[in-house]
Amino acid sequence: MDDVLQVIKDQIAQNPVLLYMKGTPQFPQCGFSAQVVEAMTKVNKPFAYVNILEAPEIRESLKEYANWPTYPQLWVSGELVGGCDIIMEMFRSGQLQTLVESAAAESDAE
Repeated sequence: MDDVLQVIKDQIAQNPVLLYMKGTPQFPQCGFSAQVVEAMTKVNKPFAYVNILEAPEIRESLKEYANWPTYPQLWVSGELVGGCDIIMEMFRSGQLQTLVESAAAESDAE
């Protein structure tokens, strides 16, 4: 269990913009993941992803680590942004673009 948590922490630390999702950006396996991928694609900044369907141990442990029961989950600069509803709301208001761009700029500066 501790090993899985360390993997999750490392993934979040190493990727300024990380999406835990069902499926892949090319083939989302649920409607919520598809909506978030579409929003992230329109933001037009690179993002990493983890297909939780291929990693059941991450799928279970991340719920507890994040204290967030559903997927997808978007993490930016080490912080949980939220799930589909929050991400779509932020996308519509323009906040998502600003957040992702600042995370991308931070990682470029390192």
